[in-house]
Amino acid sequence: MDAQFLSGKKIIVAGAGISGLSFTLAIRQLWPAGLEPPHVVIYERDSDAVTPGREGYSLSLAGFDETGGLYAARDLGILDEVLKHATQGLGNQFVFKVMKFKPAAGLPTAGIRIARKNLRRVLTNAVGPGRIKWNTACVDAERLPNGGFLVKLSGNDIAADKTTTECDLLIVADGASSKIRSKLRPDDTLQYAGVMQKGGLAIFPNGIPQPVDKNWGMLLSSGKVMACFLSPYDETSVAWGMSYRASTIEEPLKLSGLDDAQKVIDECKELGKEFPEPFQSIINATDPKDVSRLAARDKQPFSHDLSLGPIIFIGDSNHAVSPLSGYGASLALKDGWDLSIQLCNSNSLAEAVKAYDAISVPRANKVLKESHQTIDMGHATGLNYLVTRSLLSIGGFVLGVKEAISFT
Repeated sequence: MDAQFLSGKKIIVAGAGISGLSFTLAIRQLWPAGLEPPHVVIYERDSDAVTPGREGYSLSLAGFDETGGLYAARDLGILDEVLKHATQGLGNQFVFKVMKFKPAAGLPTAGIRIARKNLRRVLTNAVGPGRIKWNTACVDAERLPNGGFLVKLSGNDIAADKTTTECDLLIVADGASSKIRSKLRPDDTLQYAGVMQKGGLAIFPNGIPQPVDKNWGMLLSSGKVMACFLSPYDETSVAWGMSYRASTIEEPLKLSGLDDAQKVIDECKELGKEFPEPFQSIINATDPKDVSRLAARDKQPFSHDLSLGPIIFIGDSNHAVSPLSGYGASLALKDGWDLSIQLCNSNSLAEAVKAYDAISVPRANKVLKESHQTIDMGHATGLNYLVTRSLLSIGGFVLGVKEAISFT
């Protein structure tokens, strides 16, 4: 096996999200002993601190088969640390598509929820200091005559004479609204999935209410084509997201201040007035600083064309899924690990990319299809709603999460 095609080369990772960090950690662990490793640098537009509006952002990590994020966490050597930060889900079963699943071999649980900030902290600690250039974004890339890339940088922490840098391989992991993808693949854009979502973080200093203190779950509404997802974020807060069908994206998505945030809270109180407690208590306890409004959007995965140059898109930059899928973080962790395996074990970049696409594209397509099914189930009407309720009454579960809440 000849892995020399990346030995001593410079790899830039655009984005210190879940997939970019997973890749950086994985390639260091998997690199063949005795060979000079590549030099990997991550550029991240945000700071190391949690950005406003993302405090209440939690994720699901599945572990019932090899596609799950917990499986990748085990391979990356961070599973124990990840489990320490789990908000819920350390039982012996994970619920998915109205079915119970047991943990995959070697895993203690089939699924957890974890705050995004905690998962990112576990990954950044494992990657180690000095590898991430914070407050610096990769905003464009140009192929060089020598076969590499000239990457354009932007940020407050870079000097005027250091706005570009070169690399031999560019790993694009800058999220669903990727700047690099918009430049090199301008027609490959996010598509609206037909659902709007408003959400926030409710604070309970004396402890969160039952039954959300033990499980995460969903409230359904038959009359308004609406659902509300509730999940513990930590011991004193609950993350919630109310979603509903809308024919077009409701603008503006970005909230302009606390007054806008309070309007969102008030709208959700009215939309969900038929929901039983603890819904109203959760809405009333929501901190306006952590309220968001978004449109559920996703994007088909694509196989790579190396005629663009040595560039690989991973995570949401390649195959974005909406928050309603519950599988985006698992895909991101697996992408980083699987790409690293192929790069370390192949004889050329072309061979590695072909093998990686054969794994990642079918996996992402499957998750995207299931995501749309989840949206349909969670916002069903008429007979479809009755079928969904029947399934819930038999299994007590819905859309990959326990029915810990009363259903209307």
